[in-house]
Amino acid sequence: MILIYDTETTGLPRDWNAPISDADNWPRLVQLAWQLHDKQGRLLSRGNFIVAPEGFTIPFNSTKIHGITTDRALADGVPLEKVLADFMSDAARAKYVMGHNVGFDVNVVGAELLRLGQPAEPLTGMSIIDSKEEGTDFCAIPGGRGGKFKWPTLTELHQKLFDEGFGDAHDAAYDVAATARCFFEMVRLGVIERPDITDPKAVQYEAPQLEVANFETPKEKQGASDMSKPEVEVPSSDALAEVPFSHLHVHSQFSVLQAVSPVNELVAAAKEMGMPALAVTDHGNMMAAFQFVRACSKEGIKPIVGAELNVCRDMHDKSVKDNGYPTVFLAKNKKGYHNLAKMSSIAHTDGFYYVPRIDK
Repeated sequence: MILIYDTETTGLPRDWNAPISDADNWPRLVQLAWQLHDKQGRLLSRGNFIVAPEGFTIPFNSTKIHGITTDRALADGVPLEKVLADFMSDAARAKYVMGHNVGFDVNVVGAELLRLGQPAEPLTGMSIIDSKEEGTDFCAIPGGRGGKFKWPTLTELHQKLFDEGFGDAHDAAYDVAATARCFFEMVRLGVIERPDITDPKAVQYEAPQLEVANFETPKEKQGASDMSKPEVEVPSSDALAEVPFSHLHVHSQFSVLQAVSPVNELVAAAKEMGMPALAVTDHGNMMAAFQFVRACSKEGIKPIVGAELNVCRDMHDKSVKDNGYPTVFLAKNKKGYHNLAKMSSIAHTDGFYYVPRIDK
């Protein structure tokens, strides 16, 4: 039997090679869907659960991908222990686990099993079939590393096999259904071969009846929700016409390959627009500081000195590429300027790895 499954999560790991025992590295499970098929394609069992979050929230950027908010997961979610119990019950019946980039899904579920104090080996030790790997030469999409073909996305694989895409990608249940359809079609065509499948021509995929997708809302529920929403009075932009505005995140020509504006021109533009203050926050350096303060003083504008630094987990760890996240810092006073200048220098002297980095 083949267990085909997919996950939706709170994000991506910082280090793809980290062990699943590194709980801080692996994202949390938001949705888990699976289908259990026999080797002829018959659907034997399936599951589709949103996981109730415990001790975490779902980031907005992740919600934009899969459509599941923290509020919805709290309202409709099922406890993680119940979800994994049902999933592992079906996994125990299967010989293979299968998915598109299934190694990621194995690690995510394995990490969740360890968080619950349960062994992950019953899942991580199973034989894997990955349609991403199996479909690379079949799709033959140029642009991979070292002149090889690139890994196809699930949509690209589906398009190659059936000459059509599929809707609701990044809903785990719909991704599983599309992956299963691709898998059994690749078996039928001889692209995927396994000793257990002795008569590929006899394979016929049995599709499930899927629930409403994550990005859709039943009309009745949507109507009721719309009726309950209070009207919000949006103020006119005219009310802000006299409010002073200042840019607090501007790059100068010292943000190499990111901006080209000379400092004097930035200040002159701010003066022309009537800004009472301006902040220059160049990438990883404060080389514009003296020119900027002098130009602002000349024009009667308050200078705000800052920098945009990459904040990573550990700037001394160079075993894995971790650029961190660009974060804007503004100096509140002279001491703040000195501290920020020191941070910028340390980012280059001690933390540089691909980019200048600083940690907390």
